[in-house]
Amino acid sequence: MAQNPTPARTSAKRPKLAALGTVYRKIMHPQQVIDRFNEGYGWNGVWHIPEVDVVSLYVDQIDPRAGDVFLDRTERHPQMKLYPTIEAALTLGTGKLAVDGVIAVGEHGTYPLSPDGIMMHPHFEFFDAVTKVFRASGRSVPYFNDKELSWKWEWCKQMVDTAKELKFPFQGGSSLAVCFRVPSVEFPLGATVKEAVSVGYGGISSYDFHGLETLQCMVERRKGGEAGVEWVQGYRGEAFWEAYQSGVFPLGLVKAALSRSAVMFSGQATFNHVFPTVEEMKTLARNPLAYQYQHRDGLKSTMILLDGLVRDFTFAAQIEGQAKPLSCQMYLPMQDGRTTAANFFSPLVNNAEQMFLTGKQQYPMERTLMTSGLLIAGVDSVRGGGKRLDTPNLAAIQYQPNPASTYQRE
Repeated sequence: MAQNPTPARTSAKRPKLAALGTVYRKIMHPQQVIDRFNEGYGWNGVWHIPEVDVVSLYVDQIDPRAGDVFLDRTERHPQMKLYPTIEAALTLGTGKLAVDGVIAVGEHGTYPLSPDGIMMHPHFEFFDAVTKVFRASGRSVPYFNDKELSWKWEWCKQMVDTAKELKFPFQGGSSLAVCFRVPSVEFPLGATVKEAVSVGYGGISSYDFHGLETLQCMVERRKGGEAGVEWVQGYRGEAFWEAYQSGVFPLGLVKAALSRSAVMFSGQATFNHVFPTVEEMKTLARNPLAYQYQHRDGLKSTMILLDGLVRDFTFAAQIEGQAKPLSCQMYLPMQDGRTTAANFFSPLVNNAEQMFLTGKQQYPMERTLMTSGLLIAGVDSVRGGGKRLDTPNLAAIQYQPNPASTYQRE
C-alpha cells in the first residue's frame, strides 16, 4: 500500500538524519559526505552549517588497521551514535522509524565482483533494509543515495519503483551533475541537439559513471526531455582507437571537449594549448574506453575515458542554431592524497540538504536510473567483445528535467 512521507520539517525542530556508510575513512565518499553534514562546508563565500542533525551512524565494514575515523567522529559529534544495524540506526533502538531522512553512501570498501567485473557495493542492500523499516513503521522519509543505484539492473529499477510506491523523495547520483562548470554555461532548455560527448578519466565500472552523469545532466534538457536509449556499444583498448580513427566518434566534439581540459598531457610537457597527435594520445591513454549510445529521439551520445591523457571531465555538444559547439569543464578541485578537500562534494550535499529540508527532490531520480543502466549496459558490451546491445529497459525511461538546473554557480 502506498504511504505518504512525513514532511521533513513539521516544526522549528531540525530534521534528524541517519547516516549509512560502507566504510568511514579519510578521503572516501562516506567521510566526504557525512562530515559535511556534521561540520559544514564552504558555500556562496561563507561556511555553511547544514540545518539538520545526523543522530545515528551505521558502518558496514570496520577495520581499525585501515584508518577508520568513525570513533573520532562520534566523539567529536556526540549526537551521532553508532549502531550495529541499519534498522537500529533508523529506529534509534525504539523499533519504529525515528529519523526524518536517510543518507546512504554505499561506495568504497571491499566487496565481491559481479560476473561482469563490477564491484557489488551494497547500494541496494542498504535501500532494502531501509525500506523494510519504512514499511514496518507505516511512514517514509527522504532518502539520499550517493553515486549509482546498483550493479544489477533489476535492483536499480526496483529502488526507483519502491520510492514511487512509498512516495518518498529519492535523490542521488554523481557530483559531476551539480559541480562548478568552466565556463559557467547552461545547456539551453528545449534546445535541439544531434550529438554530444563527454571526455574524462579513470577506469571501467567506476569513473565511467561520472562521465555518463556529465552527459545526462546536460542532454536531458534538450527538446522533449529524455526520450530513452535504444542501444549501447562499448569500445576499449585497440577497438577504441580503431573507432576513433575511422570516424565512429564525432572528432570535432571530442576536440571541443578536450580543449576545455586544464590538465591535458602532450608529449613530455603539460599543455592545454597544443592538441596532441593520435600517436601521443596512444602513448598516454593506454587503455581508453568509450560507450556510444543512441537515444530514441535521434540524439547520439558518446562517453569517453582517456585515463593518462586527461585528469578532469569535459563536455561538448553541437546545438542547432549555434555556430560553435557548447562546451565546458566540470570543475573538480581534486584532493591529492594529502587532503580531504574534494569540494565538489559540497554541491552534492547541499542539494541533498535541500531535499531533506523541503521534502522535494531537487532533480529527477530517473537521471540516476538511466546512468546506472547505461553503466551496466556499457560494461556488458565491453565484456562481450564490444557488441552493440539493444536496451529496451533504457528505452522505457522517459522524463523531464528540473527547469531550474542545480549545478553550482558561485
